[in-house]
Amino acid sequence: MSVPKESAEISPARGRLFSGLGWAALALVILSGWFVVTRLSVTRELRTWDILALRFGVGALVLFPILVVQRRQISARQWREGLVLAFLWGAPFVLFVAFGLQLTSAAQASSVTPGLMPVFAGLFAWAVLGEVPGPARLFGYAVIVAGVVALLAAQLLSGGPQSSRIGLVSLVVASALWAVYTLRFRRGELTPPQAAAFVCVWSAILYLPFYLLSGLSRLGRAPLQEVGLQALYQGVLMSAVAMLAYNRAVALLGAAAASAIVGLVPVVATLLAVPVLGEVPTALACAAIGAISVGVMLAARPSASPILVAMDDAT
Repeated sequence: MSVPKESAEISPARGRLFSGLGWAALALVILSGWFVVTRLSVTRELRTWDILALRFGVGALVLFPILVVQRRQISARQWREGLVLAFLWGAPFVLFVAFGLQLTSAAQASSVTPGLMPVFAGLFAWAVLGEVPGPARLFGYAVIVAGVVALLAAQLLSGGPQSSRIGLVSLVVASALWAVYTLRFRRGELTPPQAAAFVCVWSAILYLPFYLLSGLSRLGRAPLQEVGLQALYQGVLMSAVAMLAYNRAVALLGAAAASAIVGLVPVVATLLAVPVLGEVPTALACAAIGAISVGVMLAARPSASPILVAMDDAT
């Protein structure tokens, strides 16, 4: 019996959809835990500089073989594109997030940075690429911004220090960098493994000499278990696994659908922060985090279903 034409067309699309959702879910779990694990260290012995060194030093060692194996297929233009991506989602991004985590909380950081990312991505795509967002997406943007404002209000009402507001600004800058990276990668020529490798290798080349010569390292003061945990999480799970998973999700689902999965990061990270860090958010903060997550879901909804989009791409 012959397979109907409709089934033959939909099956690959469904496989693409399910594969993309699986990669996005993996990125979600690691990203959520990253905010908690990073704050666990930046509020103790290790500092932002150490987190950067562990993330990109270990990540470069893990991912550099990809560039070695594919060196004949990688052009000089792709090396330059990799450098641009490293500035967007490499050392500068991690620096802003880690600094924000040091001054705020895991719940706030995981809400502001991933939450505002689709807002910036949508606005940049509107301004630069002429991609006009629909009413539902604009409403989602408004809900996200309202949630961030409510989160700031919750921090002010709790009598938090002035430095926490500086931390929130740092998180907003990180979100804008992430948005530009997502748009740039979507329209670029690099594969997900190549992009992840370039971000780590270029960041290591540019940052590690400064780190080693400046005497900023506190790795020797921290417990060995803490250094090992950060090396594993930052260098392997975040730099390699999460970046590969996120890039793959963007490639399979598109930037909007991948952003929708990222919208669940605040919820998961907030739940993890309660037992791990002892950070219990206020009722207003919980409402703000929930609003941000809902807003991301609305803002990241594609104009057509992922299956139809995949079918259109295939034809």
